[in-house]
Amino acid sequence: MKLSKEEITQAYQHLVQKTRSTLQTPQCREFLFFLFFIFIASVFWTLQTLNETYTTEVNVPLRIKNVPENVVFTSDIPQNLNLTIEDKGTILTKYKLGKKISPIVLDFSEYKSNHIRILTSELEKKILSQLVVSTKLQDISPDTIEIFYSQSEGKKIPVRIQGNATPKHQYYITKRNISPDSVIVYAPNNILKTLNEAYTLPFHLTEVADTMSYMAEIAPQKGVKFIPEKVKIQFQADILTEKTISVPIIGIDFPAHTQLKTFPSKVNVSFQVGMHNFKEATADNFTIGINYHTLQQLTSNERCEPEVIAAPNFVSNIRISPTNVEYLIEQSQQ
Repeated sequence: MKLSKEEITQAYQHLVQKTRSTLQTPQCREFLFFLFFIFIASVFWTLQTLNETYTTEVNVPLRIKNVPENVVFTSDIPQNLNLTIEDKGTILTKYKLGKKISPIVLDFSEYKSNHIRILTSELEKKILSQLVVSTKLQDISPDTIEIFYSQSEGKKIPVRIQGNATPKHQYYITKRNISPDSVIVYAPNNILKTLNEAYTLPFHLTEVADTMSYMAEIAPQKGVKFIPEKVKIQFQADILTEKTISVPIIGIDFPAHTQLKTFPSKVNVSFQVGMHNFKEATADNFTIGINYHTLQQLTSNERCEPEVIAAPNFVSNIRISPTNVEYLIEQSQQ
């Protein structure tokens, strides 16, 4: 229902009259007086509190000027100095809400060494000049600023993994890739010439199945900067299965005009292999042999043990059956 202008005016006047009559009651006047005294007491309490001495922390930006273009900082430089100051609450409130302390500026051209070490106590005068006279400077953190830098080109060095990955049951690790496999390192010359490899921080992965990726951080070194600081390590896993093939036995290092005959002439070779390489594991990939010099150390009635001379690197747990065979050395026709 839409109200007319006259009805709205009458409702407003009624509300004003009712409010005015309510405020004129003794109970309401007493409540308003009570709120007034609470407000006055709060103001006095706040003024009294701010007049007391406190300790607080404020941050001051730290900047470096006149840095040559060919300079690469190889250590973390603090962005701020953390000051612990003491003064009355009214003054400390100004630091927090109004009075800003200008950045502390270091002139790079004043330092000649590749390793700059500055005690923050040396910066005290620059800081105190910006503080109110009554403010006491109790502490500056960090207490020391260390700056390492390099003016030479970086050196490319390979990444070495310090970690391992354990495959899930019935799996095995088939491949491990590092991307990138090398990093660029920057450091002062006396440090740079000693660096030939970069190592990851130690890690241990478990239950690896199929493909798993891990971002490994390069182990930090003081005064050294690595680009990038992390590398991606990818582990590929495959399901293990069992396979048995028949492989002929051959003679190894036999003199000319002699040949080896064994009974049986072939042995069964059993091994574990991943499903991905299952078809590739054939008899052509294996060499099972008996060395002539080994036979010379046996008696005529002894059986000999065939050995695995060559096998693909993607198989494991190789077993030969039978483990020993009878043999005969024959003279071949010239």
